[in-house]
Amino acid sequence: MIIHLQNVGKSFGETVVLQGIQAAVEPGEHIGIIGENGAGKTTLLRILCREYAPDEGEYSLARGATLGYLEQNSTLNEAQDVYGEMRGAYAPVLEAMAEMQVLEKKLANTPNDGGLLERHARLSAVIDAADGYNMDVQIRKVLAGMGFTPEAWQKKVAVLSGGEHTRLRLAKLLLQRPDLLILDEPTNHLDFVTMEWLEGYLKGYPGAVLVVSHDRYFLDAVCSRIWEVENKGLASYKGNYSAYLPQKEMAVALQQKQHDADVAKAAKLEDYIARNLVRASTTKMAQSRRKQLEKLEITEAPKTAARALKFRFEFDIAPYQDLVVAKNISIELGGRTLLSPTDLTVLRGERLVIAGPNGTGKSTLMQVLNGKRRPSSGFVRLGAGARASVFEQQFLRRGGRVIDAIWDKYPNFTELEVRSHLARLSFRGEEVFKPCSALSGGEMARLRFAEILLERPNLLFLDEPTNHLDIYTRESLTQALMAYEGTLLLVTHDRYLMNSLACPILYLENGEAVRYPSYAALMARNEAPAQQAEKQPPKQEAGGRAAYGREQRRRRAELRAAIRQVEEEIEEVGAHVVELENEINSPEVLRDHLLLRDKCDELGDTKFHQQELFDKWESLLEEQEQYEQAGEE
Repeated sequence: MIIHLQNVGKSFGETVVLQGIQAAVEPGEHIGIIGENGAGKTTLLRILCREYAPDEGEYSLARGATLGYLEQNSTLNEAQDVYGEMRGAYAPVLEAMAEMQVLEKKLANTPNDGGLLERHARLSAVIDAADGYNMDVQIRKVLAGMGFTPEAWQKKVAVLSGGEHTRLRLAKLLLQRPDLLILDEPTNHLDFVTMEWLEGYLKGYPGAVLVVSHDRYFLDAVCSRIWEVENKGLASYKGNYSAYLPQKEMAVALQQKQHDADVAKAAKLEDYIARNLVRASTTKMAQSRRKQLEKLEITEAPKTAARALKFRFEFDIAPYQDLVVAKNISIELGGRTLLSPTDLTVLRGERLVIAGPNGTGKSTLMQVLNGKRRPSSGFVRLGAGARASVFEQQFLRRGGRVIDAIWDKYPNFTELEVRSHLARLSFRGEEVFKPCSALSGGEMARLRFAEILLERPNLLFLDEPTNHLDIYTRESLTQALMAYEGTLLLVTHDRYLMNSLACPILYLENGEAVRYPSYAALMARNEAPAQQAEKQPPKQEAGGRAAYGREQRRRRAELRAAIRQVEEEIEEVGAHVVELENEINSPEVLRDHLLLRDKCDELGDTKFHQQELFDKWESLLEEQEQYEQAGEE
């Protein structure tokens, strides 16, 4: 057990944030933490990292266990370049290597000095434990996975964007490989290509992982347990997020059933007492029932229903058919071509997602389409009757209170009407008098949606609308957008939202815009033709049996040849691995630090290639098996 919490509680002033928390983290567990914004998830993480001391209860950390924490707002050394900052993750290893060089010079003069030999062995153990001789291989691998091209390695940290900062902090933490990796919203500012790489990395991470996330696809891919922080407490559920949902539904239903049974029992006791207390013959029995009633503890009704927001985007005027028309538009920015000349037409009632890697110009294209920015060439026009609302990724800070944001635009509303409308977006009670300058990102997003609902647009331009929302509000927004009958243009990295909308996706990359008919087609864009063909149903003969003819036999022959070739390559690479391992263990190489490092780098690259060959071999065998089964049928 790495961490154990027993009845832990934490308060700030008179506000109780967490109470009675009981939980444990076992080695190798991958746990997702969910909950509403402000429920106490970050407070829990800071207790786990010992940044906060609990006010009550006990917290224990296994002796010698290492923790790595990715905060939402941690810092880097801005004087360093990207690669140098990553090498900082190996600071103890680099120090050990530097000291070893000094020791080796001393050992050249006094080779039998026991103290020097013992110190040399301890330093070697430090380097080996961190796989230090492969540090450059690991750095290159993680930087590539996190979307840093070799050209970006020499960039100064000071000039990185906010998203690049987040990715670099995460990359550095992954290299440190702590026993428990604690991540707070790691997918913020990641495009979905990088998200998928991170998911694959974390699935294979040997240590424990504790991650706060509102991305349900990420939670499904990475987690084997879900912690839900709710009503100051914590509930643990086995499985990923999809497994959590029915368990949570069942738990809520059981709690509601127990609450109803307790209320019914209390009512029954009260009725009996009222009817029998004044009668002499039944007074003692009535008094006995009163004592039962006083001791009865009524189970609290579940409070989860309040978090589900119920709202719809509606409009009054139906516009013309060709609603957004872009002719030969191109976008040049800072000497870069973000978009080559492109035509685009969005019809009334259509939905279109704009996606692509970070920095490719998605938000800029959205600004061109909604009229906030002029294209470098071509033109954009909105059809007659278009009534547009825009949700921008970057919020402008505003003055006044939450209630004023609505009341100033709609002065004829009564206070009750304004408060009722804000309650639909979860602004209740005194929250409506909160200064807008004090709102969190999620609260600002909800306030903007409250305004958009009253604008009643038939055309929505939304730029990353789910970025600051908790997982429950994301679900509510997804449902509202699915039900929206107007026209929607949406920039997002939210894969669940993309897939749920079941609409075309315009993918921007390297200045080109490619339209895919669906999220599934976008995800399959890099697959080999043979793999894509597997997704298509086989053609049927007249008798209903899948056709199996010349093409299939040809493909089987190709597969057999490819498998033989890969097996030969695997044998050659395996022999080279053995050769390198023998060289690394030879006295000549062990005495030459630079040669040893080069050999270790080569071994790391060779093993990586070996694993690629094994993966390819397994894929070919699976495809061959499918063809064999089809042939037998």
